[in-house]
Amino acid sequence: MVKQERAARTRESLVRAAAEVFARDGFTLASLTSISKRAGVSNGALHFHFESKQALARGVEDEAAAMVGAITASARAAGSGPLQRLIDATHALMERLDQDVVVRAGFELGSGPPRREGAVDLRGQWQSWVEEVFEDAEREGVLARGISAADASVAVVAATVGFEQLGADDPTWTSTQTLAQFWDLLLPRLASAHVLNGLKSGGTATAVSGRG
Repeated sequence: MVKQERAARTRESLVRAAAEVFARDGFTLASLTSISKRAGVSNGALHFHFESKQALARGVEDEAAAMVGAITASARAAGSGPLQRLIDATHALMERLDQDVVVRAGFELGSGPPRREGAVDLRGQWQSWVEEVFEDAEREGVLARGISAADASVAVVAATVGFEQLGADDPTWTSTQTLAQFWDLLLPRLASAHVLNGLKSGGTATAVSGRG
């Protein structure tokens, strides 16, 4: 059991170190030597857990995808209406992007150049979930007249992916204030009158806990 726990800690350290190096240098320039040094392990230990740089990148992507999945599952489990679920999930995602290098690197590795075979497309994962939520909103009649789920999805996915990319250099793009301003601007056009006043553009208390 002790050996298994040590191995799990080493693997976790390698994934985080890889994320930091990938985020700094990009996939092409990142070296396994730099990653092993950052993790404080030998090259042999790295190769025991990951056979190649591709495998390490996939490890980062898989962990990031699991975190994004946990965010969207938590938003759905909260029991709010679809539009508040979406608002809360965007706040939680931006918080993760701001604070967790694994999520930031996972988004870039999965979608940025060079496109690797078998890469996990986190932006595509996010897009699929946003489309699902808007389909729920359309079925429940909480979208404004003339707004379709497809059109709303395009606007929100484009904006949130833009925040993600801009936030890599300037964290104000992923701040609670920026995101709340975005929702304040969009919601009057997006939400039907009978739900608009009940929506919290800054997210619910759970979604924004620990945010600045």
